[in-house]
Amino acid sequence: MPYLKGEVGERMLNILVCDDDREIVDAIDIYLTQEGFNVFRAYDGVQALEMIKIHEIHLLIIDIMMPKMDGIHATLKLRKESSIPVIILSAKSEDADKILGLNVGADDYISKPFSPLELVARVKSQLRRYTKLGAISEGNGNVYSVGGLNIDDDTKTVTVDGKTVKLTPIEYNILLLLVKNPGKVYSINQIYESIWNEDAIGADNTVAVHIRHIREKIEINPKEPRYLKVVWGVGYKVEKQ
Repeated sequence: MPYLKGEVGERMLNILVCDDDREIVDAIDIYLTQEGFNVFRAYDGVQALEMIKIHEIHLLIIDIMMPKMDGIHATLKLRKESSIPVIILSAKSEDADKILGLNVGADDYISKPFSPLELVARVKSQLRRYTKLGAISEGNGNVYSVGGLNIDDDTKTVTVDGKTVKLTPIEYNILLLLVKNPGKVYSINQIYESIWNEDAIGADNTVAVHIRHIREKIEINPKEPRYLKVVWGVGYKVEKQ
């Protein structure tokens, strides 16, 4: 599974693990190395960003609370340059921390202590989405258009009125789902289960944060969206033009 055969050929994928607790980094390194991944290490946000500049990293696992630069600020800076998947780690399990991580661009969130099997499963899931987005391999698909909003699923590009919009893998997949079915209303649970491929337990906040991010990127006025609409009490849809 480390090569994700059929999606990125025989290429080994590089994962950066960043946590100031060296024992946790050691443990995650063991789990992921056993799965065949190539693991890089960092112990604060500054080191993590430097490593990403030097090495081709395909996924980042980063703790929230760290010295020099915490995981929130590191993710915020990373998102200005890269769309690689980010999984946030934290000893806290409150929804506020999860939402904060998603707000700054993280793709997933795991609370400590975590199950090694769950961590590996989430890593593989995020890498599948990343490779399907075409960041590592070429994709196959079609061009979908709704008004001035266009998605080219061959090149994995999104444009609005001719201007390119940069989306994370999760944002892209949510928007593609809705644009491929204009006018169809998807509930929060349907969106979550379609994109995350797991039961929609506590999905409301997660989906809502990603929807807000998409609106901020594709809408002229996110508070009065032209494309991505909410159907109160039901879900979301992309409006037919």
